[in-house]
Amino acid sequence: MPQPANIFSHRPYWAARFGIAPVLPMSRDEMDELGWDSCDIIIVTGDAYVDHPSFGMALIGRLLEAQGFRVGIIAQPDWSNAEAFRQLGRPNLFFGITAGNMDSMVNRYTADRRIRSDDAYTPNGKAGKRPDRSVIVYAQRAREAFKGVPVIIGGIEASLRRIAHYDYWSDKVRRSILPDSKADLLIYGNAERAIVEVAHRLADGEKIDQIRNIRGSAYMRQGLPDDWSEIDSSQLDKPGPKAHLPDPYQAEPDCQKVVSFTPHTRPRQLPRERTVVRLPSYDQVLEDEVIYAHASRVFHLETNPGNARALVQRHGKRDVWLNPPPIPLSTEELDRIYELPYTRRPHPGYGEARNPAWEMIRHSVNIMRGCFGGCTFCSITEHEGRIIQSRSEDSIVREVETIRDQVPGFSGNISDLGGPTANMYRLACKDKKIESACRRLSCVYPVICKNLNTDHQPLIDLYRRTRKLPGIKRLFVASGLRYDLAIRSPDYIRELVTHHVGGYLKIAPEHTEASPLSMMMKPGIDSYEQFKKLFDKYSAEAGKEQYLIPYFIAAHPGTSDNDMLNLALWLKDNGFRPDQVQAFLPTPLAIASAMYHTGRNPLQKITRRRAGVRVVRGLKQRRLHKAFLRYHDPKNWPLLREALTHMGRTDLIGSGKKHLVPGWQPNREGKSNQPEKAFRPVSSRRPKNPSIQGKKVNRKKRRQRQ
Repeated sequence: MPQPANIFSHRPYWAARFGIAPVLPMSRDEMDELGWDSCDIIIVTGDAYVDHPSFGMALIGRLLEAQGFRVGIIAQPDWSNAEAFRQLGRPNLFFGITAGNMDSMVNRYTADRRIRSDDAYTPNGKAGKRPDRSVIVYAQRAREAFKGVPVIIGGIEASLRRIAHYDYWSDKVRRSILPDSKADLLIYGNAERAIVEVAHRLADGEKIDQIRNIRGSAYMRQGLPDDWSEIDSSQLDKPGPKAHLPDPYQAEPDCQKVVSFTPHTRPRQLPRERTVVRLPSYDQVLEDEVIYAHASRVFHLETNPGNARALVQRHGKRDVWLNPPPIPLSTEELDRIYELPYTRRPHPGYGEARNPAWEMIRHSVNIMRGCFGGCTFCSITEHEGRIIQSRSEDSIVREVETIRDQVPGFSGNISDLGGPTANMYRLACKDKKIESACRRLSCVYPVICKNLNTDHQPLIDLYRRTRKLPGIKRLFVASGLRYDLAIRSPDYIRELVTHHVGGYLKIAPEHTEASPLSMMMKPGIDSYEQFKKLFDKYSAEAGKEQYLIPYFIAAHPGTSDNDMLNLALWLKDNGFRPDQVQAFLPTPLAIASAMYHTGRNPLQKITRRRAGVRVVRGLKQRRLHKAFLRYHDPKNWPLLREALTHMGRTDLIGSGKKHLVPGWQPNREGKSNQPEKAFRPVSSRRPKNPSIQGKKVNRKKRRQRQ
């Protein structure tokens, strides 16, 4: 995998003479103060503008500014018409469209499809400041505002919808976001390398429809280039024919139809870099769930930048063409990006309004990107990739010093030193050749790969150096921790527990049972138990009373009611009473979402004969699985009693230590409305004796006559 030219090696655009803007402009008045007559690039985002590297519009905006371009921001515009998209004038090069740091549907709706009451990325947390499927709406409005201006979409919402995908909120398979948004180009994953090249090529006079060879980009086209060969995905993974039941009203039953792929493989096979894999078309994955699972499996096998081929998928009369994933950034490039001149605070135009998302991260530092865990329910891998991109120790230290010296309200505590996974800093394959050839979906499942470097010493050194800086009182680690990696380095756990835990450490075993864990690609609960022993041991040695807060997922594919019951019993035995629980939310492109939609497991070779995956779909069953996690909440007791009775586990209903829920329900004062013995499961009630009942009625009538 050859390393491309440094993204900062381009000759700056002529507008670099205007210098660095104190903050990227959001109005014509700000542009006038900067002496700009126009913007070269306008970024439209669904988030409020915060000039901080944790926010995509700021990171991309400042990076393009460092290339010499004049960049304006339109944040959370009124989408009812195109007028708000004209406020900065016509951009000279292109509109960049993003929904923001979160997918707009995940941002607005809960896992139960209920509308959320707030939005952390909006001033004062106000909800309703962005449309559903923001990228599509913004792209269409930008096109209306200025016809002929190239529209480029990106960010996590566009990235996760780059091919046909299952959409949980509409409960159907939707097309790629490209034809729906009518964008000229889609940039997926980490966009820095691609967006810089696109901007310079457009500035050099190249047309947007000529820019077709940039890694990490997708576009619509017709036909196959003459110098390319094509492989049908059915040659890589054979799901088998779809058998149709015979129609009794046909003269000749048509039992031989299959969902076929249309191969266009050329006679001569060209090199891998000139070979494209044809995925099943949108119509095929819409019609056949097995074919959808097959497409998901093939897609995920083509995500390693070292060996991935281009992908193509038919949508109507045109194809969505996906170039291979972007080459990860080098440490030098990542350092410079994170040290651009951010103000590290919200745009001053917001005044005194609170920004909850910024308040959460303003004293934190991102030290790396990517995750090789491959958890099937997580979107990090689909968006950022499996190869870890780490910053240098010196760069991280400089950012901590910047926070100490410049960020308002800093009290000496760094709230987090981490990333997608706290303890994957500088971890990588021991051999670059092996890394480039590998097609595993996870480096740590089912076991940690023997070729993976798991040395935590660079991270230990970083912690020690950073916490000794003048003015730094405490340095916390709040990012997710991969405990199966941590137990390989007891010294790391000692350092973490002794200096970087503030009483509680959040950790995510996700489940205790083998079936759901295998569908998640998560380690067994024994790894958690080993980590807990070391955590407790080093906490005691440090003289600290500290606790682990485990996180679990309800209703994940592969989970049965008995699995959730066993998890609830484990929680009770270990004294855990979770306050907040999460139900599985199928996000586009995730492997677990394919399981949810199809009932098939893309982690294995897809065939029609292979057994399916248990899926939790109905609202009542999803609520039950969440109720098992909050077994201690009286509101859940009626539902749990009903379920335990149905499962034949009435032995768990009562007030003893062995019981999961009591047989009584509290009144408003929290006391029992009825004695314990009043509850009897339906299956254990004694049948009524008609003769006895009759005698009671007759006695009552005689008393009334007297």
